[in-house]
Amino acid sequence: MNRRTSLALVLALGGLLGACGTAPTRTHRPEPAGEKPFWQAEFDGAAGTRPSERSWNTETGNREAEGWGNNELQYYTDDAANSALDGAGHLEVSARPAPPGAELPCFTEESCPWTSARLTTEGKVALTRGRAEIRAKMPTGTGLLPAIWMLGDNGAEWPGQGEIDICEVVGGEPRTVYGTAHGPTYYNENGIGEAATLTADASAAFHTYAVDKQPHRITWSVDGKPYFTLTPSKLPSPRDWVFEQDMHLLLNVAVGGDWPGPPDASTPSPATMTIDYVRFYGEGHA
Repeated sequence: MNRRTSLALVLALGGLLGACGTAPTRTHRPEPAGEKPFWQAEFDGAAGTRPSERSWNTETGNREAEGWGNNELQYYTDDAANSALDGAGHLEVSARPAPPGAELPCFTEESCPWTSARLTTEGKVALTRGRAEIRAKMPTGTGLLPAIWMLGDNGAEWPGQGEIDICEVVGGEPRTVYGTAHGPTYYNENGIGEAATLTADASAAFHTYAVDKQPHRITWSVDGKPYFTLTPSKLPSPRDWVFEQDMHLLLNVAVGGDWPGPPDASTPSPATMTIDYVRFYGEGHA
């Protein structure tokens, strides 16, 4: 993330959400009857192909971004080793140990020990009102923080910009999915959200992570099962609601930092977020 010290106040749900099996190669979940996305990314292309620049930006670096606000250890690159299609209908976003001798300026160290990728649709695709739906398999393991999230396009500095975390899986909590909102007076450890519990590790199977963004109401769900709804009445002050605006999508796999803690010998390498598709329903621009 571009922020985060901890999220200790997030509450876990008691109920379990059923796991969804892995889809066959190049077979995507059908669209709901009568519904058509106004934008979608299905990632059908040759292995090693970079995601389309028509829809996606690739952010790079670490030190100049002050460790991405969380003292993180990954250096984001635009290399295919860190983000590319797999040739089987998926986008892979992978964190990997940095090559020996690499000089990757890091905020907390001389050189970042990991590389990864951070993709955004800023300035290209945004959701105004409706549902963002992402079917993905999330990496799990010590020191990892993969995330699917959104930022506002209102031109304000964070946290006034507004942030919706559709799905975060932190470190050693492989079965916990965090959904959180951040705004002017509720951010970092004061972000407002809930958590859903999966029946197996998030890395074991694909799940559909979504938010339904309606006027003065945002609902988070996993595999079509809602687990949290946010309205202005749940904020410190209702006037601090900042989500009636266009919001763009971000996909990234962070390593280390204040929230997940450092990686260790058990951390998977590579640690890969595999995205089957991204679909936006409702109103927006693409």
